[in-house]
Amino acid sequence: MADTFYVSLSPSEAARTVDSAVTEGSITGERIDSYVLNAPGGGICIVCIYEKHYYRAGNRLTLTVTIDNFEKRTRVVCVSGGGGEGLFRFDWGASESFVNVVRDALDPYR
Repeated sequence: MADTFYVSLSPSEAARTVDSAVTEGSITGERIDSYVLNAPGGGICIVCIYEKHYYRAGNRLTLTVTIDNFEKRTRVVCVSGGGGEGLFRFDWGASESFVNVVRDALDPYR
Protein backbone atom coordinates (compact mmCIF):
# COMPACT_ATOMS: atom_id res chain seq x y z
CA MET A 1 0.00 0.00 0.00
CA ALA A 2 1.37 3.43 -0.93
CA ASP A 3 0.14 7.00 -0.71
CA THR A 4 1.53 10.46 -1.51
CA PHE A 5 0.10 13.77 -0.31
CA TYR A 6 1.10 17.29 0.74
CA VAL A 7 0.76 19.01 4.11
CA SER A 8 1.09 22.56 5.44
CA LEU A 9 3.61 21.57 8.15
CA SER A 10 7.37 21.78 7.83
CA PRO A 11 9.08 18.44 7.19
CA SER A 12 10.37 18.33 10.80
CA GLU A 13 6.91 19.06 12.23
CA ALA A 14 5.33 16.44 9.97
CA ALA A 15 7.93 13.86 11.03
CA ARG A 16 7.29 14.56 14.73
CA THR A 17 3.54 14.24 14.18
CA VAL A 18 3.92 10.91 12.38
CA ASP A 19 6.39 9.60 14.95
CA SER A 20 4.00 10.41 17.78
CA ALA A 21 1.04 8.79 16.01
CA VAL A 22 2.88 5.56 15.26
CA THR A 23 4.84 5.09 18.49
CA GLU A 24 2.54 6.66 21.10
CA GLY A 25 -0.71 5.67 19.42
CA SER A 26 0.07 1.95 19.47
CA ILE A 27 1.38 -0.69 21.83
CA THR A 28 3.48 -2.44 19.17
CA GLY A 29 4.44 0.50 16.93
CA GLU A 30 8.11 1.43 17.01
CA ARG A 31 10.54 3.47 14.95
CA ILE A 32 13.32 1.24 13.64
CA ASP A 33 15.45 4.01 12.17
CA SER A 34 15.38 7.48 10.66
CA TYR A 35 17.63 9.49 8.41
CA VAL A 36 17.78 13.20 7.63
CA LEU A 37 19.33 14.54 4.43
CA ASN A 38 19.94 18.28 4.08
CA ALA A 39 20.18 19.35 0.45
CA PRO A 40 22.66 22.06 -0.61
CA GLY A 41 19.80 24.30 -1.81
CA GLY A 42 18.16 24.33 1.60
CA GLY A 43 15.73 21.45 1.15
CA ILE A 44 15.41 18.60 3.60
CA CYS A 45 14.39 14.95 3.27
CA ILE A 46 13.47 12.84 6.30
CA VAL A 47 13.08 9.08 6.00
CA CYS A 48 11.55 7.12 8.91
CA ILE A 49 11.05 3.37 9.05
CA TYR A 50 8.49 1.94 11.45
CA GLU A 51 7.39 -1.54 12.39
CA LYS A 52 4.18 -2.69 14.01
CA HIS A 53 2.56 -6.03 14.76
CA TYR A 54 -0.86 -6.64 13.23
CA TYR A 55 -2.75 -9.62 14.58
CA ARG A 56 -5.01 -9.86 11.54
CA ALA A 57 -1.97 -10.14 9.24
CA GLY A 58 -0.30 -12.55 11.62
CA ASN A 59 3.04 -10.74 11.57
CA ARG A 60 4.85 -7.42 11.71
CA LEU A 61 4.50 -4.85 8.95
CA THR A 62 6.90 -2.09 7.99
CA LEU A 63 6.04 1.48 7.13
CA THR A 64 8.48 3.77 5.36
CA VAL A 65 7.60 7.45 5.51
CA THR A 66 9.57 9.89 3.36
CA ILE A 67 8.99 13.59 3.97
CA ASP A 68 10.64 16.30 1.87
CA ASN A 69 10.24 19.90 0.76
CA PHE A 70 12.10 19.68 -2.54
CA GLU A 71 9.04 21.03 -4.39
CA LYS A 72 8.80 24.08 -2.07
CA ARG A 73 5.98 22.39 -0.12
CA THR A 74 6.02 19.43 2.22
CA ARG A 75 5.42 16.11 0.49
CA VAL A 76 4.70 12.92 2.44
CA VAL A 77 5.15 9.49 0.84
CA CYS A 78 4.08 6.38 2.79
CA VAL A 79 4.75 2.79 1.79
CA SER A 80 3.67 -0.15 3.92
CA GLY A 81 4.61 -3.76 3.35
CA GLY A 82 5.55 -7.08 4.79
CA GLY A 83 2.07 -8.23 5.67
CA GLY A 84 0.23 -11.31 4.65
CA GLU A 85 1.00 -14.91 4.01
CA GLY A 86 1.40 -17.17 1.05
CA LEU A 87 1.74 -16.51 -2.63
CA PHE A 88 -0.71 -13.58 -2.80
CA ARG A 89 0.41 -11.85 0.43
CA PHE A 90 -3.17 -11.09 1.47
CA ASP A 91 -2.91 -9.06 4.67
CA TRP A 92 -6.58 -8.44 5.56
CA GLY A 93 -6.14 -4.67 5.06
CA ALA A 94 -3.32 -4.30 7.60
CA SER A 95 -1.01 -2.44 5.17
CA GLU A 96 -3.71 0.11 4.43
CA SER A 97 -4.41 0.50 8.16
CA PHE A 98 -0.74 1.25 8.81
CA VAL A 99 -0.71 3.95 6.11
CA ASN A 100 -3.97 5.31 7.56
CA VAL A 101 -2.17 6.02 10.84
CA VAL A 102 -0.09 8.60 8.96
CA ARG A 103 -3.04 9.89 6.93
CA ASP A 104 -5.15 10.38 10.06
CA ALA A 105 -2.37 12.11 11.99
CA LEU A 106 -1.66 14.56 9.16
CA ASP A 107 -5.23 14.98 7.89
CA PRO A 108 -5.76 18.35 9.65
CA TYR A 109 -2.77 19.70 7.70
CA ARG A 110 -3.60 18.34 4.25
